[in-house]
Amino acid sequence: MNKKQIVIITGASRGIGFAAAKLFLEKGNIVYNISRNNCELTGINSVICNITDGIKLKETIENIYNKEKRIDILINNAGGGISGSAEKTDLCDAKRLFDLNFFAAFEAIKYTVPYMRLQKSGKIINIGSVAGAMHVPFQAFYSASKAAIEALTNCLRTELSPFGIKVSTIMPGDTKTGFTDAREKSFEKDDADYGSRIYRSISMMEKDEKNGMSPEKVAKVIYKAAVCKNPKPAYVAGFSYNFFIFLNKVLPKQFVQFVLGKIYG
Repeated sequence: MNKKQIVIITGASRGIGFAAAKLFLEKGNIVYNISRNNCELTGINSVICNITDGIKLKETIENIYNKEKRIDILINNAGGGISGSAEKTDLCDAKRLFDLNFFAAFEAIKYTVPYMRLQKSGKIINIGSVAGAMHVPFQAFYSASKAAIEALTNCLRTELSPFGIKVSTIMPGDTKTGFTDAREKSFEKDDADYGSRIYRSISMMEKDEKNGMSPEKVAKVIYKAAVCKNPKPAYVAGFSYNFFIFLNKVLPKQFVQFVLGKIYG
């Protein structure tokens, strides 16, 4: 990017969002964090906002535009997870996860696109997950919400292309952040019917996350998409995960789910 860009990142107070905010700031851009907590980086403009509150989110984005007179990049990063069997998951918990992971991103896009359309340019980058393509047992609603993000991205690419707005999904693999400890768990409800399977599955997954790539590596992939003139629909963060996603595309789905079941089921 050869001039200062106005960059909005949701959930930039920690983890991948924090690393992305730091990188975009270092590259000379004006960066806004929209989340429930401040981003402690000097130079970041933090706006305290629960992004699932659509009225407040719309007002926040409008205020940023009125101040800066443009919005160049929107990065929908904020998200969460719940673990447990799909059967025993409370509907209210599943809906709450989709409110955060999917509908908040949708509303951020909804309220940003009119400004990007006026300026005939803009980049929207949605943070998905490898789990959105390779569906992990006992993570049904996280995987579903991230698959929905990818579907939304692909539809928006066609809808918004005539207005000069580019849309991409970033699909990180296991990443070492506070996301692991923040994940909600529902083990107690699963004990009687699912036994030790769920403990073993979640323990293995969390071990992989805690030994995963750094958020800075994911931030570099986000930045790559942001500066690309014609960004791809999806970028996978992590070399080995690119290979896994390739195998997921070419191998029979039944075989892929069989392997995932053996590892995490």
